[in-house]
Amino acid sequence: MDAAFTAEQDEIRRTLREILGKRCGPDEVKAAVRTDAGHDHELWQQLARQLGLPGIAVAEEYGGVGCTPADLALACEETGRVLLPSPLLATAVLAVPLVTALGTGAQRSALLPPLAAGGLTAALAVPGPALATALALTGDNAPGEWAGGGRAGGVQARAVDGGWRLYGEVAQVLDGHSASLLLVAAHTGGFARSRTLLFLVREDAPGLVRARQTTLDETRPQGRIQLRDVEAELLGGEDVDVAGALAATGRGAAAVLAAEAVGAAGQALARTVEYVQQREQFGRAIGSFQAVKHRLADLYVRVQAARSAAYYAAWDPEQGGLALAQALEALRITAGEAIQLHGGIGFTWEHDAHLYFKRAAADELLFGPVHRLRAHAADAAGLFAPLAPAPAAVPAPAPAPAPRNEKVAV
Repeated sequence: MDAAFTAEQDEIRRTLREILGKRCGPDEVKAAVRTDAGHDHELWQQLARQLGLPGIAVAEEYGGVGCTPADLALACEETGRVLLPSPLLATAVLAVPLVTALGTGAQRSALLPPLAAGGLTAALAVPGPALATALALTGDNAPGEWAGGGRAGGVQARAVDGGWRLYGEVAQVLDGHSASLLLVAAHTGGFARSRTLLFLVREDAPGLVRARQTTLDETRPQGRIQLRDVEAELLGGEDVDVAGALAATGRGAAAVLAAEAVGAAGQALARTVEYVQQREQFGRAIGSFQAVKHRLADLYVRVQAARSAAYYAAWDPEQGGLALAQALEALRITAGEAIQLHGGIGFTWEHDAHLYFKRAAADELLFGPVHRLRAHAADAAGLFAPLAPAPAAVPAPAPAPAPRNEKVAV
């Protein structure tokens, strides 16, 4: 494997950093998340036109750029630096791979070009608390309770007159309140033949009710979806491997999320280093104190280690779970230290350091937690195989009878 970046990758990262540096400062981020869509639509269209960002990993035959998923992960390191609120994660990272893997030829031809162009956005609708399980990040994603159970909960699908109807409710759907297309995981087949399939639901479908939810991290807007006997289109066929496609999508998403978290952690550290060089106590910058230097050095080592893991996962998505765990942990610790080292102003809720801390906490709730990511990766690698049963104990021989003290006649 050649880990060096190509000239094209460097150019994508440089151009993206330049655009986001001008259009995505902390004030612009806070203004964008308070819009109805939860992101800056004009900036999203600019990224689509100039860089083809939504379709960077889509094949050229479908109107995409034709790059690899590694290029998307490297680009997302730059979006993570500024905590860009956009439909990129829900559309390009979660929805596009599923349409590519499961969709029929007609569905791919109809959906991938507008998704790659940024004119169509999509969202994967599975219950928010079960998103990490559905993507096989923290456990086996065999159809079951993560999709709502067999008879109740989640979303149910039934075949009607050659089509499908969905009913149920899903909360905590990334961009679920604004996406033009929904990929809904639903149970079908009743109790005896229960299975989970993916369905396509358009934003204007009768009976679809959506509302934006209040979230810890406003840069990751989420929505609640209610389906009241909504007409839907089956993605692919009834015999497709939904669990396998979700697991493959999860591996790619983990690599992207790890790169995002590393970008955010690196930027939080850079802002903290800049601040400690300006803030003074006892007539000198606090950055000159040895204790502060040691704390920053520890953070630098942690961020660089997480960056190395994220880059490796970009080329080998099988390592995505471990890289994501290390990156989320690095972001959480770095953001927490940033708040501490900013002193009293860092503890105010309006300070920019809290944006990074909220991102760390929210991502770990959605895609973790860290200890479960590591435990699942260890189980998959067989690191902790069950111990062989101990051999049965051999019973000890019975002791010889003690000699009797007999009286002898003299």
